[in-house]
Amino acid sequence: MNKLYLWGIIVTIAMLGATYLSVGMSKGGINGDIVNMLAIAGAVALVIITVFVVIKYVRQMQTDTAEGELADESWDNIGEYKNPLPFGWAIMFLGTMIWGMWYMLVGYPVNAYSQIGEYNEDVAAHNAKFNTQYASITGDRLIEMGESVFLAECKVCHGLSADGIDGKAANLNVRLEANTVKHVIENGSNNQLLGSEMPMPDRNGLFNMNSGALITDAEIAAVSAYVADGMDASNKAGAEAFAGVCASCHGPDGMGMEYVAPSIAAFNPTLVTNVLNHGKKGVIGTMPAFERLNAKQKEAVGAYITSLSAK
Repeated sequence: MNKLYLWGIIVTIAMLGATYLSVGMSKGGINGDIVNMLAIAGAVALVIITVFVVIKYVRQMQTDTAEGELADESWDNIGEYKNPLPFGWAIMFLGTMIWGMWYMLVGYPVNAYSQIGEYNEDVAAHNAKFNTQYASITGDRLIEMGESVFLAECKVCHGLSADGIDGKAANLNVRLEANTVKHVIENGSNNQLLGSEMPMPDRNGLFNMNSGALITDAEIAAVSAYVADGMDASNKAGAEAFAGVCASCHGPDGMGMEYVAPSIAAFNPTLVTNVLNHGKKGVIGTMPAFERLNAKQKEAVGAYITSLSAK
């Protein structure tokens, strides 16, 4: 027997033996699992094909001679033969494509079992059970639930007392601070606080209805202080700027208008839920959406935060 073929057989046996020892003899083994079986089948096929290809081309290098018609092009006087595509290579390439499609659609389809899929199904079932079990909770009990969720999920950024930890996050004991209001007026907002895409324009789209001109720096400063101070009527410049620029969307009392603008006078559970659903970008930075919270937990957090600003 040709030494090349003999070495090919030895290498194939050695590699298949190593595969068996590393998988078949390991804890748990194959256990009839389709994924493990397909992995082993793929490893076996890879070993056999690799050894076959190596033997074939080494043998060709030993015995074959160059022949055929040269192409017109050459690179540094190195030509290329106009040989047809090797039939065996074409068969293996086509077979690999067919196997790949079979593997994805039949052997181990994308909708088959996976740990991530099982986890997502369990989470969905748990959330449905949770929402059903606690659907009737309202009032003080809902606020208590919200406080528990807040301490588990929100205190890392907003602090135990929801004060924002010296500006690291929003202070939730008040609806808005002056720097937040100023940032929104100057840059606009599209944080889906109404649960839908209802962007507020930046300062270049904000007109004072009383003067008929774009909002000025002085009016921005005045209205920012006015909103942050709870719309104190003693700030006459702020009150006038608010009435001329902001009241048409946010309402004369700042409590917002349905489908138009959110409340900027006080929190409400719906507003907080929308922030948890979509996240929020502002002067401090970006708050991520909290998809891991279920609907009842978000409602509870909304009730808790609303209770803080109402105190």
